[in-house]
Amino acid sequence: MNLFKKLLPDVVVIVLFALISFAYFYPAVNEGRILAQHDAVAGIGSGREMSEYLEKTGERTRWTNSIFGGMPTYQMSPSYDSTDTLGWIQQVYHLFLPTYVWYVFVMLLGFYILLRAFDFKVWMSALGAIIWAFSSYFFIIIAAGHIWKFVALAYIPPTIAGMVLAYRGKLLAGGIVTALFVALQIVANHPQMSYYFLFVMLFMAIAYGVMAWREKKMPQFIKASVVLVIAGLLGVCVNLSNLYHTYEYSKETMRGKSELVKENSANQTNSGLERSYITQWSYGIGETFSLLVPNVKGGASVPLAQNEKAMEKADPNYMGLYSQLGQYWGEQPGTSGPVYVGAFVMFLFILGLFIVKGPMKWALVGGTVFSILLSWGHNFMGLTDFFIDYVPMYSKFRAVSSILVIAEFTIPLLAIMALKEVVERPQLWNESRKPFYITFALTGGLSLLFALAPGFFFPSYVSSAEMNALQNAIPADQLAPILINLEEIRKSIFTSDAWRSFFVVLIGAVLLWGYCAGKLKAQLLVGLLALLCLVDMWSVNKRYLYDEQFVAKGTEMQPFLEPSETDKQILQDKSLDYRVLNLSVNTFNTFNTFNENNTAYWHKSIGGYHAAKLRRYQEMIDEHILGEITALYKTLPTVGNDLSQVGDTLTPVLNMLNTRYIIILLQQGKTMPVFNPHALGNAWFVNEVQYVNNANEEIEALHQVNPAHVAVVDKKFQNEVKASAGADSLSTIVLTSYEPNALKYEVNSPKGGTVVFAEIYYPGWRSFIDGKEVSHGRADYILRAMNVPAGKHVIEFTFDPKSLHVTETVAFIALGILGLAILAAIVLAIKKSKK
Repeated sequence: MNLFKKLLPDVVVIVLFALISFAYFYPAVNEGRILAQHDAVAGIGSGREMSEYLEKTGERTRWTNSIFGGMPTYQMSPSYDSTDTLGWIQQVYHLFLPTYVWYVFVMLLGFYILLRAFDFKVWMSALGAIIWAFSSYFFIIIAAGHIWKFVALAYIPPTIAGMVLAYRGKLLAGGIVTALFVALQIVANHPQMSYYFLFVMLFMAIAYGVMAWREKKMPQFIKASVVLVIAGLLGVCVNLSNLYHTYEYSKETMRGKSELVKENSANQTNSGLERSYITQWSYGIGETFSLLVPNVKGGASVPLAQNEKAMEKADPNYMGLYSQLGQYWGEQPGTSGPVYVGAFVMFLFILGLFIVKGPMKWALVGGTVFSILLSWGHNFMGLTDFFIDYVPMYSKFRAVSSILVIAEFTIPLLAIMALKEVVERPQLWNESRKPFYITFALTGGLSLLFALAPGFFFPSYVSSAEMNALQNAIPADQLAPILINLEEIRKSIFTSDAWRSFFVVLIGAVLLWGYCAGKLKAQLLVGLLALLCLVDMWSVNKRYLYDEQFVAKGTEMQPFLEPSETDKQILQDKSLDYRVLNLSVNTFNTFNTFNENNTAYWHKSIGGYHAAKLRRYQEMIDEHILGEITALYKTLPTVGNDLSQVGDTLTPVLNMLNTRYIIILLQQGKTMPVFNPHALGNAWFVNEVQYVNNANEEIEALHQVNPAHVAVVDKKFQNEVKASAGADSLSTIVLTSYEPNALKYEVNSPKGGTVVFAEIYYPGWRSFIDGKEVSHGRADYILRAMNVPAGKHVIEFTFDPKSLHVTETVAFIALGILGLAILAAIVLAIKKSKK
């Protein structure tokens, strides 16, 4: 009974979180509607071959040929038997709530657990959870379909809660919580977010170390640190299959170092992505004020004409132009919305700089400044270059603006610490009012100045890209009045939010004053502030994740319910394995061949969409495939879409990828398949092997040779792919069995020779001739090749990495240890309660 009374307030808060989460998604969740996001739909397309294989065999394939000619599935909804065990734990943690509802719920619950670990009171912890969970970025990534990222972020606060418990002396509880949520966080599969928060944990560990040093408790600090390291490793080991194979895969992807030596060597990094790609999405320095005023740069990259209030100031003559211009006028290529942490949350954070004492404050302030500076990317290139060149793994991740998730964590945490100081010491107002005045000036005062003099702080309301486009399209004498009206519209968007932030800060400050003056009780203050912050942040989030975005369930499957007439024509070809290039998804303004997976649902696609495609394939796209697509656009109309009228040198790389059909767009949105008679098939004998010294020579040689006759091979593979007798017209090789992870060919060759396979080369594929394992190498930059002896033979390729079985064994052992630790904690808790 005593335990029930003790837990009842926590239970009430958890129920409240569930109700808030339901309310946000009402009525969509009640009606069973869903978000049909690009990433989710893309996953359906690229995942069909994997799903069908699982249904047929009961096993998972670690390779698919559905997109980009073929790639591992390690980062395509990765699943392993070991981490399946965590699935039911996640369901319990989510309270079996509906999709979307549980997203917000776990975001609230995680930060609540953190604050309770810090020993905050229930009602204060609830407020802290709200101001963390309703940060705009989290709702923006739900709308964008970046669910892995969202879930990883939701598991980070409880992971840090374990750290807090351990440093507060609760070693077993801290270790278990850390291990469990590290495991859940990693299984969410967004290493970038986990990586960023290692810095936060480092800052906090240093803060605890300083406190331990001052209090002469270093032995306890060291013991807790050891427990946390072991717990972290345990959580990592539970996910070893995913982590290890992702690590190995990353070396071969765009996140790994290219073997090409490019002219612009300054843009290359020692390992990982190119600098320009890493920093393409860099938060603007002035844009950082969105933490306080959401629309400081206009909000999201949606048509300006959609903003009805702003259009009240629009000149009707320019409405056509405003439907093409976006609301966002910052310097990023585009954005789904700003990072807004709440105006009054910023007030409390600034106040915390003055009234919160101790090393933890400086850890949180340091984390905030750290994340803001790094989010500026190419706008603060000195620091960015340092991290790219010298900080391990930093160069593996793109979109540096997303490191602001650190500030979205540290700002509300310090804010709630500041509020705790005020609640526990209301005399602060009388002791020194200066911190309160300075804080109000830096938040409410700044918002007021933004509202009254927007041109003083931001002289331009047109991005450089927009200005270039307008200047190229519109004569100077006609452009001037357009820019004046455009500036007026965008100023109104900015000042409207500036006024909004001012009044939010003012109301919150008045409530604080009321409490310090003895006019409000503590619980009423926290309740009113929770309502203020929730209304403020809720209304901003509804700009980016709102009911109208939800569609009837099944809509996401609409592109896949019935193949088009073009798809049906192609599917009449019952050959085991060939590829399709879809050019019909491209228009005058957009090029989507390499940004969509609908094609992959029905066919094995040359294109596709994935954030971590194989690096060599991307380099082939850039060097050869895009050029060959351009050649097709120019040539097809001149030959009546009949490729038999042109030679096999028009698209040699597409030919060697066995591109048998090309889908083109006709008038009125209709499409048709174009048969490519020059596709080289699944495998072929070549006349010659041409060795080259490096990657540059290898990729460039394909401009000079015909892959049907010559295999270009890097010298590092000359033992695997030896020069041999030329192709014999009597030699045949036929694909007789196809699975995504297992291919079988029958060969009949009087002389034998060198065979090139129209399959993507990747370490981990094993090759066999007549059941005996043999080696194979890489040819033509991305394909597989091997020497085949004379006579009749059966060649097999299989993809079942031995490392997978080793990592799974380790993962199950780690799960067992974690289970025993949880069991021990339960037994000890029962014994303690009996005493």
